[in-house]
Amino acid sequence: MGISRRAFLHVAGIGVAGVGAATVASCSPGAPARQPSTAPPTPPGSTVIVPSSSRPAAVPPDWDGLRARLGGALRVSGEDGYAAASRSYNPLFDRRAPAAVATAATPEHVQACVEVARAAYLPIAARGGGHSYAGYSVPDGGLVVDLRGMSGIEVRPDGTAVVGAGARLIDVYATLAAAGRSLPAGSCPTVGIAGLTLGGGIGVLTRKYGLTCDKLVAAQVVTADGMLRTASAEAEPDLFWALRGGGGGNFGIATSFTFATDPAPEVTVFQLTFPPGSVPAVLGAWQEWIAAAPDELWSNVVISAGAPPRCRVGGCFVGTAETLNPLLDALAAKTGTRPTSRFAQARRYLDGMRYFAGCSQRPLSQCTPETLPRETFAASSRIIDGPLRDPAALVDLVTGRSGMDLLVDSLGGAISRVAPTATAFPHRGALASVQIYQKATVEAPQAATQAVAEVRDGLARLGARGGYVNYIEAAMPDWGIMYYGANLNRLRTVARRYDPDALFTFPQSVSRA
Repeated sequence: MGISRRAFLHVAGIGVAGVGAATVASCSPGAPARQPSTAPPTPPGSTVIVPSSSRPAAVPPDWDGLRARLGGALRVSGEDGYAAASRSYNPLFDRRAPAAVATAATPEHVQACVEVARAAYLPIAARGGGHSYAGYSVPDGGLVVDLRGMSGIEVRPDGTAVVGAGARLIDVYATLAAAGRSLPAGSCPTVGIAGLTLGGGIGVLTRKYGLTCDKLVAAQVVTADGMLRTASAEAEPDLFWALRGGGGGNFGIATSFTFATDPAPEVTVFQLTFPPGSVPAVLGAWQEWIAAAPDELWSNVVISAGAPPRCRVGGCFVGTAETLNPLLDALAAKTGTRPTSRFAQARRYLDGMRYFAGCSQRPLSQCTPETLPRETFAASSRIIDGPLRDPAALVDLVTGRSGMDLLVDSLGGAISRVAPTATAFPHRGALASVQIYQKATVEAPQAATQAVAEVRDGLARLGARGGYVNYIEAAMPDWGIMYYGANLNRLRTVARRYDPDALFTFPQSVSRA
């Protein structure tokens, strides 16, 4: 899904499940805090499932039977606990009213949910972290399959890790670190592993180790026919291809993932803050600097709107501060501007991930959805394929605005050494992603979504097209091509094969592109 918005912006001093979870928002990948989401205030409601001529007539959902199969872990609209169970990360979607919320603890529970939804022609969506930027993990009138009961993590002697689809990133990091292992993933601590992986998985270690989906060895998925399938390079290879960047919610409900991991590295986190008015020079220097940087260096520019806008450069280096500092010296020299503050600090792997999650000063037990605040926002994204010719024009897009941040997160490195068609993630040759994050209010969300749309379209005019599906936005123009590029047709073919009746459908599902 990406990096943590809350963590990034907080650490910066600024503020921040698909086949598993319907396209999730991975907090944001560049600033040590959270990541903005592309959530529309009142996205489309129920999705009507049109049965094929070969399917039997719909029957009413058997909630009592499903409750018995789940051991009681079902909340139907109007029941005690329903309101809390149906709530997602972004309060903009609190008005969504799914018919029921099921908590799955086993693959068999997921199969039971799929069977009920299929028989009733009921919209169904998995929910891992509940961070879908467009709120697709909480479908109006549908069945939410909450995967938090499937959050086990096992690190095997061979270095692979089996991760339940309901695991949150902070728990993945902590468990891997205890075994001396690591996984490149996002920074938002409460984002679910499922949605993040299925959409690609941008994070602070991706230039060194690749996307989260690049580390995927196998996944277990319940498809629309109720079968539990194992997808890997050898078994169900087309499905395996689609799960690596094809977006959550499109092909089934993932129940677990097996990842290859790497030895946990020592990292150096850093941040340089620049004075107001210097953003064009800093962005122009940064994009040339990061394009030539070693794989060990991941960085972003966080641009805060205002009059004038302000910016900071932050990031993560796999290596020592002594090796990093000459690289930072070169960046500062390129900008022609003296930073107002600068630090670089060596940290162990888990401490580095906690820094970007905004949890450095909290015990891990306090870095959870129950203890961290929710965020009300609208967001979108664009992809920068190469250095922008006129960085000042980008800065003009946010000049005078309020409550908006642009997170320009570097790609390249190991990401770029995988062919664009080798997995479903298409943006392999890009320089950076741009996340557009706008604070919003539940009372007047339209102002936020309008501001996001204006900047999104302005970036397109500057040549920054495309989009990152884990920052999915309901109003993204030509969204199928923007998110999937040349991989869209193959994704449609895979969706038709595994879900011919479009059970797993939502307004921006591959089947509707």
